[in-house]
Amino acid sequence: MRFAFHRFWAVVLKEFIQMKRDRMTFGMMAGIPLLQLTLFGFAINADPKRLPTAVVAGDQGPFTRSFIAAMRHTEYFAFTREFPTQAEAARALELGDAQFVVNIPEDFSRRLLRGEQPSILVEADATDPSATGPAIAALQNIAQNALDRDLTGPLEKLRAGRAPIRLQVHARYNPENITQYNVVPGLMGVVLTMTMIIITALAITRERERGTMENLLATPARPLEVMTGKILPYILVGYVQLTLILLAARFIFDVPMVGSLALVYAVALLFIASNLAVGITFSTLARNQLQAVQMAFFFFLPSILLSGFMFPFRGMPEWAQWVGSCLPLTHFLRIVRGILLKGNGLTEIAPKLWPILLFMTLAMTLALKRYRQTLD
Repeated sequence: MRFAFHRFWAVVLKEFIQMKRDRMTFGMMAGIPLLQLTLFGFAINADPKRLPTAVVAGDQGPFTRSFIAAMRHTEYFAFTREFPTQAEAARALELGDAQFVVNIPEDFSRRLLRGEQPSILVEADATDPSATGPAIAALQNIAQNALDRDLTGPLEKLRAGRAPIRLQVHARYNPENITQYNVVPGLMGVVLTMTMIIITALAITRERERGTMENLLATPARPLEVMTGKILPYILVGYVQLTLILLAARFIFDVPMVGSLALVYAVALLFIASNLAVGITFSTLARNQLQAVQMAFFFFLPSILLSGFMFPFRGMPEWAQWVGSCLPLTHFLRIVRGILLKGNGLTEIAPKLWPILLFMTLAMTLALKRYRQTLD
């Protein structure tokens, strides 16, 4: 048969009519490009500025103030707190409250005036090399030029030749800036988010499309029993995935595991359950499997971009950080990296657990509300 334009045009019109009726798919066609434009255009920043910095100033002289002002002038460092002891500052670095800690010795001014080239120690939380890399690079010029305005007149001779001070940068938790140490632990959360949400998003919609929903609705099982019964097998699947990633991290990528693996597995249970609750929620909202997958992708895209997995979290604008803080993946990444690379315990990760628990509770509540024991 020859190609007939009227038959071709009839099929085209039919597709447009079907697209118009499927408003969810049509909305995703417009929503996903707009979401990508917004995130990549406004939220993503590979050169983070104003990183939280703590200082332990044993010397309060004018040279100390000039050095701190020079660091602040680079816009990479935002001095948020001053600690009396180095132990307290190290604790802030361990908890993630500070990205950098500047340690200025007590005899800094005296040794500087003697021409002894005193040292200043800058400790960095290098668990994410992409977040600290540009800031550490900016430190190289500070040692040479930070005190130019102070070293004048009789002190000008201190500027001749070598730098008047020595700057020692200590990249903690990842001193060699190995990217795998940051990426591989983060893959635990990314893989679990992607697989758990997509698999469970298809759980109820698949039964509805295959006609097996009637058999499930005919049983005396309550909504909570149905949902938990569907979630439990996938929790085991999630633990299998987690185990495979941990084995690969240890024996293939040589990722250090300083903390407790038992604590990682315990936290993973909460994270897996929160993602499964999201998947079940999507399955109660979607009319078919295609819509369920579209919803899962719409949730996964901001999760991977705003969680700090691909781009530095502190480099994003404030509104994007607020959105990212609402996502469970953001907190899970901090917890896993803290346990494996820093050796954090339950006390250190506790403030990051309650957002995941709150998210899971809200998602499960919405899923239970949406679930009906009838087909209507």
